[in-house]
Amino acid sequence: MGAGTLTQAPPVAPPVKARALRPGRERAFWPFLLPALIAYTALFVAPSLFGFWVSLNAWAGPGSEMTWRGLDNYLALLGDDAFRTAFVNTFVLAVAGGGLVFGFTFLSMVVLRHIKGRAFIRSVMFLPMIISMIAVGAAVGFLLNPEGVVNTALGWFGLDPQPWLGPDLVFRCIVGGLVWSSTGFYVALMMSAVDSVPAHVYEDAQLIGATRWEQFRHITLPLTWDVFAVSAVLWVVNSLKVFEIVLAFTTGGTPGSPPLQARTVAVQQYSLVAGNAVPQLGNAAAMGVVVLLVTAVLIALTRRITRRERVELS
Repeated sequence: MGAGTLTQAPPVAPPVKARALRPGRERAFWPFLLPALIAYTALFVAPSLFGFWVSLNAWAGPGSEMTWRGLDNYLALLGDDAFRTAFVNTFVLAVAGGGLVFGFTFLSMVVLRHIKGRAFIRSVMFLPMIISMIAVGAAVGFLLNPEGVVNTALGWFGLDPQPWLGPDLVFRCIVGGLVWSSTGFYVALMMSAVDSVPAHVYEDAQLIGATRWEQFRHITLPLTWDVFAVSAVLWVVNSLKVFEIVLAFTTGGTPGSPPLQARTVAVQQYSLVAGNAVPQLGNAAAMGVVVLLVTAVLIALTRRITRRERVELS
């Protein structure tokens, strides 16, 4: 074969088009997905859309007539002192409560990794999550009553009883009770991520003289950051719908409406629906829409703040 002779390359088989397989796969996929989509639409999407429609009307519930109000329900919230107080309380609960919860969680991550019996301690810390929030709120409320155990114990030491359930302290006590009952859940989540970090990484850090704080800062937190980001989102969602513990805490298990200083937005919604002679479902639905928008914004901010490149061990 001469130098100028061209050789023809062997024919290359045409690539298999993946798209030709997709329609058949999609047709097989829909029978499994469709029941879930129907249930999700019927139980979540449709009620949500109906709730938004109710927020544009004045309505006292089934059997009464809806009256169109447009955005008046939303504008009324701006001038409602009760809603503003409940909204501020909810925001403070999310931010200050979250700071305390994750502060205790990070401290637990530093301490529990080094001590014996840490599995038992984690189980004890998680125990409040198993108990109903109604029971937790009622129990703490009874303890902090003017003649409760806490004030009785203060009297033993010659201290004056404190108005724990008074206007100035009641919400702080609610935040404390919620932090106590919730921290164990986030400790369990974060410690499960800590357990996945290889022990030799900490052994190498100890050999070079790293303190416990330095090990947490440079090893534990970076390698568990993805779990922390998820935990932060969970806290935002859960803190904005706090309801049961406030109701049980302030009423002591007896019928009644919580004081304004202790209300969250969820409790204020309940008061409009069940605490009035004529339910105000339109205003309550408007509050729900506002909280939904605030939740979406806070989740976006939380994901933005906690976003960083994934750290992996080589």
